[in-house]
Amino acid sequence: MLTLLLCAWLQIATAERVPVRYAQGTIHGFLQIRSEDGHILASGDIVQVAHGDQVTSHTLFTFKDGSVDDETTVFSQRGSFRLISDHHSQKGPSFPHPMDVLIDARSKQVTVRSTGKDGKEEVKTDHQDLPPDLANGMVPLLISNIRSGAEETTVPLLVATPGTRVVKLVVSSRGEEAFTVAGSAHKATHYEIKIEIGGLAGMVAPLVGKAPPNIDLWVIGGQAPTFVREEGPLYPEGPKVTIELASPVWPDAAKAGS
Repeated sequence: MLTLLLCAWLQIATAERVPVRYAQGTIHGFLQIRSEDGHILASGDIVQVAHGDQVTSHTLFTFKDGSVDDETTVFSQRGSFRLISDHHSQKGPSFPHPMDVLIDARSKQVTVRSTGKDGKEEVKTDHQDLPPDLANGMVPLLISNIRSGAEETTVPLLVATPGTRVVKLVVSSRGEEAFTVAGSAHKATHYEIKIEIGGLAGMVAPLVGKAPPNIDLWVIGGQAPTFVREEGPLYPEGPKVTIELASPVWPDAAKAGS
């Protein structure tokens, strides 16, 4: 799901492999994206299918302006979560810099399709030394499996800007927050995802106003932890949006009979 394409001056750092505490199965869920002023920008589906220890997850957002955010992630869940492949594309008016990134973690090959300044498609394939605990396409899932009480967890993520590099996400808990569903009270754990910029770039970025913003994510705990909400940009320097679970809306009896 998450869609965390971030700014690019970050350095590689040591990360932690997240063990499988809650094995994934077959699901079909509904999502929506809202702007900061509350307007619905896109509707989405997440379809996940498990075959033994291998899981395929497909998240597709269709925007009202015709834009598409499409990501298919394949991962294994034997002991710990391990990425097999991730294919993420963004195109349409909502994305000023259309991008298509394919990660083959087994062969350690990354292919990026982008649009050049002349409007022509550019394709670049590189062989990279990818870490075994790469988090692409699995950030909400990994957070749902973080050990309760863990103060801070670090996971690596490959980003395209359009060049590619591996960066780190530092995840920390901000405690529980209350919300309601159909008038019933519930609580979700609020996690903050911080993108740390190291070296000279980390000193300069805040001065020029280009430090990447934090991303906030909420997860319901219990026997079956699940993602409920995320706030942050969909692409570098993009506006802040909210991704959240959506519920079906049924026509009333009068409309259904007309």
